[in-house]
Amino acid sequence: MKKQVVVIHGGDNFKNRKDCLSFMKKQKIDFERFNGKKRGWKTNLRDGLGSKFELVLPIMPNAFDARYVEWRVWFKKVIPFLRNGAILVGHSLGGTFLAKYLSENKFPKKIRATFLVAACYDDKDADYSLADFTLPKSLAKLAKQGGEIFIYQSKDDPIVPFTDFYKYKKALPGARAVVFKNKRHFTQETFPELARAIKKLK
Repeated sequence: MKKQVVVIHGGDNFKNRKDCLSFMKKQKIDFERFNGKKRGWKTNLRDGLGSKFELVLPIMPNAFDARYVEWRVWFKKVIPFLRNGAILVGHSLGGTFLAKYLSENKFPKKIRATFLVAACYDDKDADYSLADFTLPKSLAKLAKQGGEIFIYQSKDDPIVPFTDFYKYKKALPGARAVVFKNKRHFTQETFPELARAIKKLK
């Protein structure tokens, strides 16, 4: 049976609708992603993993103005389709979502590993706010049920402060922390380092 890899994409979060609309008006689009000429690493991960893996890419609700409660409802609909030994990957806000969800809820299946890629760490000391994606004081429940945990961050990330990486390291002392120098916010087309790490899991 194929090993399942579930990838939760990122998103944006705003205090109000006005801020969201302002962001959308200023945001540049990558048209090559719209017409299929360019794919991100999440889609291309299937090629890197090979035929022994099943890649699951749920589209989370309202990524331009994400709300945790909506993502939680949607994610719960995915869980019944997962098998024991699933590998969870969260990128950016998707990583924050997994950290929060697995810290506040009992996951009904056994998780093999959890990868937090450029995840935001929104706490009382953060310079920004992710509204209802704010993490709880303790991530102990994530550490207990998240399997082998990996924290990936790049030193040149222009979106998530590198200090968030240290916050995750402190909150998850048993995690494997991996630092990159030039991955920025991990928006590249391929991610061979992630594919290799997943394939090495026993």
